[in-house]
Amino acid sequence: MAADQLSNTFHALADPTRRAILASLTTGEKTVSQLSEPFEMTMPAITKHLKVLEKANLIERSRDAQYRPCHLNPEPLKHIDEWMEQYRRFFEASFDRLDEYLKQLQTKKKENDDT
Repeated sequence: MAADQLSNTFHALADPTRRAILASLTTGEKTVSQLSEPFEMTMPAITKHLKVLEKANLIERSRDAQYRPCHLNPEPLKHIDEWMEQYRRFFEASFDRLDEYLKQLQTKKKENDDT
């Protein structure tokens, strides 16, 4: 995945309205009107959010007569998960080392208390 695409995906996810739109699309395809219902904003503002999501390839819009239904494209989210996996492994290893160190400290403290 190109770094530019990863940046677009993170940029799209940075906004709580866009995250809410994505969450709404997890239950299935929705029209722009259906997506705008929970928000107190104008239709042009919702459309701008949808364009950002579309640019990041997080949603796809099709044409059905006068409707433009949107559906979730999970592929960019999979790429983020893959990108984050290296950091997950790093933090797990760090926590494992910290846990081992704390166990050593507790053992030394018990040994000192027993003497």
